[in-house]
Amino acid sequence: DTHEGVPSSNLFKDFDVFVSPNKIAAEIEVLKSNNLINKTIDSLDFDIETFRVGRLRTVELYHDAPFVVQADLHDARAYDKSFGLQIVSETALELTTPSQQVFKGHFGKPFIFPQGEVTVQRNEAFLSENADAALLDNYSFECLSRERLIAKVLLQLDIVPIDKDVAVLRIGFKSPVPQKAADLVNMLAKVYVEDYIEEKYRAAQTTVRFLDQQIDTIADRLADSEDAIEDYRDACNIINIPQETETNLRKVSQLKVQQTNIGMSLDGLNEFHDYITAGKEDMLDLAPNFEGYSDLLSTEMVKNIKRLQAEKRDLLLTYTPQEERVQVVDRKIQDLNNYLLEGIKNSQKMLAAKYERLHEDIQIAESAFIGLPTKEKEMTIKNREFSLVQQSYNFLNGKKMEAEIAQAAKVAFHRVLTPAKPGKAPISPNRIIIIIVSAIMCMFGSILAIGIVHLAKGKVNGPETIEKASAVPIAVQTPRFKLLQDARRHFLREAIQLELKGIVGIDRRLLVLSSQAAGEGRTLHAVQLAIAFARQGRRVLLLDAADSWDASAVASITTAEPTLTVAQMPTSADRYHKGALARLMDQYLAAYDLVIVNNEPIAGETIGLLLMSLAHANLFVLDARKTPAKQVVKTDLLRQEFSLPAVWFVLNRAGFSPSLLISGWQVIRRLVFRNPAIGLQ
Repeated sequence: DTHEGVPSSNLFKDFDVFVSPNKIAAEIEVLKSNNLINKTIDSLDFDIETFRVGRLRTVELYHDAPFVVQADLHDARAYDKSFGLQIVSETALELTTPSQQVFKGHFGKPFIFPQGEVTVQRNEAFLSENADAALLDNYSFECLSRERLIAKVLLQLDIVPIDKDVAVLRIGFKSPVPQKAADLVNMLAKVYVEDYIEEKYRAAQTTVRFLDQQIDTIADRLADSEDAIEDYRDACNIINIPQETETNLRKVSQLKVQQTNIGMSLDGLNEFHDYITAGKEDMLDLAPNFEGYSDLLSTEMVKNIKRLQAEKRDLLLTYTPQEERVQVVDRKIQDLNNYLLEGIKNSQKMLAAKYERLHEDIQIAESAFIGLPTKEKEMTIKNREFSLVQQSYNFLNGKKMEAEIAQAAKVAFHRVLTPAKPGKAPISPNRIIIIIVSAIMCMFGSILAIGIVHLAKGKVNGPETIEKASAVPIAVQTPRFKLLQDARRHFLREAIQLELKGIVGIDRRLLVLSSQAAGEGRTLHAVQLAIAFARQGRRVLLLDAADSWDASAVASITTAEPTLTVAQMPTSADRYHKGALARLMDQYLAAYDLVIVNNEPIAGETIGLLLMSLAHANLFVLDARKTPAKQVVKTDLLRQEFSLPAVWFVLNRAGFSPSLLISGWQVIRRLVFRNPAIGLQ
């Protein structure tokens, strides 16, 4: 669960590393850390690598070595260097140090040299299990420094999550020895789990120690806070401020109610006294309110006064007010009135005393509220301090219990789902992929090489190059011939096409073949066209202005074709002006049906341009493999500048693209075996 972790428990949630994808990425870096790799290497024997040295390749042996090397090197420069080891017999061997020092010795005897010492032991366990194992052979070994070894491991180590939402990692390691790869992966997983348990235990232990210290400190503060509350309660006589305040408020309220009642009774008595005093002469006319003065004696006395007054009235009906009987009744009424008034006065005094006493009691009760806010404030502060310290104390004790449980639970939430096993087939190099990639690279490499060669040489290559650069048409495209018979048939066909195109005809009997340089096929076309036209029954004069063939070649041509005449341009022709050269050409045209001039190269011409200006048709030969592409533009500019008539291009070796080997061989053959200039080229 990416939100709660593997155990989904509040106790272990903070100790679990697989809580979020970010932590998964962090654990990958932990697995790749130098600290963990170093612990893994400490548990493996990767520090010394042994190899069997063969004629074609060197193979790492690992545990399959027939010997065991123990090295104690004092010089850091001796690390990461190859030591040569040759076992010459069952007991003797030779050691070659990186500085090419050779030591001879035996198994079990140390080789001592300035950088340290090396001891080679027989691996008896391996030799006993593999009786057919070869012992006498050439070997080598390297003592790797820890930095170099960690770097080599990290270079071949690959740790990736199976899925971004799944907390499972895949650890991969590549090594030429399958067992070595499996050992490192399994040991790395084991060290990772053990390191996790160790780190969790160390964290819990540190937490417990810290919590113990904090709990002792908080306990002292808690005791001080309790003592402060106790001292303050004793000093201020505080038991429970809210209850005491409520009790005092209720007491004051009751006293005030009593005082109010007594005050009301006292006011009633005062009114009653005034009322009785004002109307005591005639009690029969009075109707007092006894609500404020209602004891039984007073009631009875008022009844007697009323009865005596009624009796007096009855006597006055018979006697005069001075009658003794009437006087006796008056004295009785007077005694009763005096007694009643005296009782009212005594009641007034008693109520007034009670009223004053209640007033004093209320003041005493209200004095308890003096300084109460300050007491409540101080008590609240002390209770708050006590509560905060107590909460910290309870919190720390709870965390201490959790940390002690985590410390006692030496378990890891990680486990190995699939242990690493030595591979049966290598994953690299992949033969099929290498073949496919090599084929693709060869294809693209060949295309690239061809493109580079064509761009580098910048030749005409084909008719499209000519058509892009110039408006001069192409009259003839001559392929490369392997046999002379094929050349003869081709040029016979081209002779017919030249006539059909109007390049050769009744009014076009002077044909000049030119080229920029020698060796571009100009002589070949002049000779072969002359032969083709001669076979048609024409009297043809092949006039050589370039001095490009010898007497034997001329003899072979004229013998084969009787109507063909081969002649050299007069040696004095290079001093002719245009009129003189025109008269010479007219003489040749008068004697022959067709004059074909093998012009001299334009690059070093003397009368070459003069011959081209007199020609009825100019055929400029371009070689697809030799002539630079820029020559097309130069020829077009030459035609425009000198107003050369009827210029046509001839493309020699059209469509020919030999391999580099064939081209090289042709160059060598031309250098060694010089062909006749008018032969098949």
